[in-house]
Amino acid sequence: MNFKAFIGIDVSKSHLDISIYGENIHCKLDNNERGFEEMIEWVCKHTHCSLEQVLFAFEHTGLYSLSLSIFLNENQYVFAVIPGLELKRSLGMRRGKNDKVDARAIAEYVYEKREKIKPYVMPDNRQLQLQRLLSYRERLVKERAAFKGRFKEYKSILKRDDHQVLFASHQRMIELQNEEIKKVEDELYRLIEEDPELSNQFKLINSIKGVGPQTALLMIILTQGFKSFNEWRKFASYSGIAPFPYESGTMIRKKKVSHLANKRIKALLTCCAGTAIQFNPEMKLYYQRRISEGKNEMSTLNIVRNKLLSRIFAVVQRGTPYVETYKFAA
Repeated sequence: MNFKAFIGIDVSKSHLDISIYGENIHCKLDNNERGFEEMIEWVCKHTHCSLEQVLFAFEHTGLYSLSLSIFLNENQYVFAVIPGLELKRSLGMRRGKNDKVDARAIAEYVYEKREKIKPYVMPDNRQLQLQRLLSYRERLVKERAAFKGRFKEYKSILKRDDHQVLFASHQRMIELQNEEIKKVEDELYRLIEEDPELSNQFKLINSIKGVGPQTALLMIILTQGFKSFNEWRKFASYSGIAPFPYESGTMIRKKKVSHLANKRIKALLTCCAGTAIQFNPEMKLYYQRRISEGKNEMSTLNIVRNKLLSRIFAVVQRGTPYVETYKFAA
């Protein structure tokens, strides 16, 4: 699209800082419905072009930017949501934090990337529900892990008889968190089951030996029902399991995976690969053969991760369950 105005927005909990590329003007408004309306009026006044030619851009800040995304989407304004890491890397090292400067930097960034940047496609309501529930579940899991860690330390150092209240309180909190995590998981699976397309994707992914329901659930949410990623290699890069070359001058090293990744799905795919080489005869034979040839163990495990990921995308795109073809080999 041919945009004539580029608007950078720094979103915080209470307000928006807004800047127009190429203009030395700044506006600060409330982060609510009234503030959004005033923003549109301000943009129209200072850009002198139709809103179809305006590209709004802001950093993804979770719940703080959700209301703005919904407003822009409902009014059919074009906008881009920039990942925080991508924006941070483009801005380089900076001292301090200034919302006005950040808004201007976002406007400059989106102008420079105008040929490559893609307008944001808002997930449907079910996907938003799934994303929020998943984030909440992850917070609960972290809190439970913290309680378990402290409880383990207490049991190794303190006497139970002298600290009965402390021990009982930690035990109750862990049990309560287990119950809450179970409730959230049940709701996640219910939302998947109620949607025919997502339910079918869930069943197809689970047809692959080594891939479990947690991985299937996370894959569906992260790919927005396989709409935001259409190739498994792109998702492999996003997950941090795609090997990249390391070359500089005459120095050429082995390909390595990047640490810039979604650690949640990377960890789950690693668990899936470990399960596959134990219980999937085909993967087990492949793994053992490479190890016997002296190949690196982690390198081989990463190949298994990629094989499983390619199969996940294949069964969803094909619409049929995975067939273990090695059974039919002569």
